[in-house]
Amino acid sequence: MSDQTREPARAPEDLAVLFNQRANAGDVEGLVALYEPDAVLAAGRVVATGHAEIRSFYADLLARKSDFPAPETLPPLRNGPLALTFARLPNGALSVEAAREQADGTWLWTIDQLKIAPSKT
Repeated sequence: MSDQTREPARAPEDLAVLFNQRANAGDVEGLVALYEPDAVLAAGRVVATGHAEIRSFYADLLARKSDFPAPETLPPLRNGPLALTFARLPNGALSVEAAREQADGTWLWTIDQLKIAPSKT
């Protein structure tokens, strides 16, 4: 699917929905398209900066995992053209992202932090 045929995020809360759809479709390029070109993604010990590293991260992830259950999305916290988005994954992990409104009114993530699920004691 080309970038021209992919639906853009029209609101910050759309990003998580689009992420889930594209991850389940195995669409690495669609996932990368949810990020600004110089975005930073941190997941555990991995820190990926920019589209090339984010692409590599998702290519590896999708090669190992094909089922992404829909997360519980929480309302974004907005301040003008910036927003924090939140999603609680089924395993209890919390994902927090910073999104920025683009000049065309669409939204992209600029920072993505996936926290590991709390350990059960």
